[in-house]
Amino acid sequence: MTRRALLSVWDKRGLVDFARGLVELGWEIISTGGTAKVLQDAGLPVTPVQDVTGFPGILEGRVKTLHPMLHGGILAKRTPEHLAQLDELGIKPIDLVAINLYPFQETISRPGCTIEEAIENIDIGGPAMVRAAAKNHEYVTVIVNPERYEEVLACLRQNGDVDLATRRKLAAEAFAHTAAYDAAIALYWQGEAYGQESFPPAFFLVGFKVQDLRYGENPHQGAAFYRLPRVPAGSLAGSRQLQGKELSYNNIMDLDAAWNLVREFKEPLVTIIKHTNPCGAAKGGTAAEAYRRAYEADPLSAFGGIVGCNRPVDREMAEELVKTFLEAVIAPLFTPVALEILRSKPNMRLVAAGEGQASAGFCQVRPVSGGFLVQEPDLREVRGEELKVVTRRRPSPEEMEDLLFAWKVVKHVKSNAIVVAKKGVTLGIGAGQMNRVGAARLALEQAGEKARGAVLASDAFFPFPDTVEAAAKAGITAIIQPGGSIRDKESIACADEYGLTMVFTGVRHFRH
Repeated sequence: MTRRALLSVWDKRGLVDFARGLVELGWEIISTGGTAKVLQDAGLPVTPVQDVTGFPGILEGRVKTLHPMLHGGILAKRTPEHLAQLDELGIKPIDLVAINLYPFQETISRPGCTIEEAIENIDIGGPAMVRAAAKNHEYVTVIVNPERYEEVLACLRQNGDVDLATRRKLAAEAFAHTAAYDAAIALYWQGEAYGQESFPPAFFLVGFKVQDLRYGENPHQGAAFYRLPRVPAGSLAGSRQLQGKELSYNNIMDLDAAWNLVREFKEPLVTIIKHTNPCGAAKGGTAAEAYRRAYEADPLSAFGGIVGCNRPVDREMAEELVKTFLEAVIAPLFTPVALEILRSKPNMRLVAAGEGQASAGFCQVRPVSGGFLVQEPDLREVRGEELKVVTRRRPSPEEMEDLLFAWKVVKHVKSNAIVVAKKGVTLGIGAGQMNRVGAARLALEQAGEKARGAVLASDAFFPFPDTVEAAAKAGITAIIQPGGSIRDKESIACADEYGLTMVFTGVRHFRH
């Protein structure tokens, strides 16, 4: 019996060569619309799907393949009972289905896409045939990825058939393909139905594997990197690696932390990240100046760090970067001259994220045992006019500028978090401590004598005035914190006693 293949693909890469290979092996090709035309133009024999169904495509093409002459041929088991029923109804088995779907994701990603356009790019017949073939993979080969064509042809040429293990892998890929497709549609429609600020009854997360990673946080843990279906310019997942060793799990985590921090600032800013925390961050007139100041904030911790910069890396900055060992650098772009200089450090990973302003509106997802948490990203900004001065002394313009700088940085430090800063550079950072005064002591000890005349930022309120007292004794002159403690009056009185100025933001920046 002549074996039959149903080919109906949007992505026509490799289609003609695959179909030609099947024809050479004696297969009959059934096809639809544009796919059939491509094959006919290539001189290949094709049976139009309407010749099989005996029914024309209707409703502007919405109904073409939803027919028992096709689905019966795909879903039939090759048992005497099923084959007898097919024979009685004049249905011929279909042994291979190669389908990929309407470009829904690409359509809704286009600026100005209307709901009507989105609706017409929801494939109905395609997913139905893919799922039918995948369900019946014991007898039917299903292909949704053009990169599998050669593999399937090789099996057919060598063995005359596709082995069951391969068919199962192809079926798994097919179910993943339709699941991702339906999830993309569900996400789009939930946005239309519920808006962007509400959490829908069901939450879908779809990612496409970019690469397997050597390991996870530790060598005994496996890991992989996935990209969301819609990746805007200016995001880490949409970036390009220009140089260096393959990115590791920890590299990617640190690069994301660096990139998120530097994008908080409009002026040139550089941060150096270790274990997702900044060990230094600084503003500068140029990227190179900002890097030098960030590096000098904590040279010991900067060794082997991840550098984030919100400006293109030019010659001057590249000449600074090659002076020490760094794991990776992320920036909007690297100039050709900078790349030439950085080639002297071939293992340094260079990541160009692009100059687009990536939306940070996608929800943050964290796994827990038996489920996951979803939250909005922390995008709350605080401007100078929103700050509430709670002490007798008001901040000077210089102090206010540093307070706002430190407040943006402390948002990116693990709680409990304290940042000491002066003149647009961090002097000391206390991260991830179990009590707030402990975090303050770490930051103040690191700052040392430089703390005199500096400011201090705390990501949450002070439960006791001990942090204020420690700051004052170290020479801090201004503090920024959310406020809201039942002992706020004690902290304010302590600040007044030492002549400090203190401002409340009314906003907390916990980072777990």
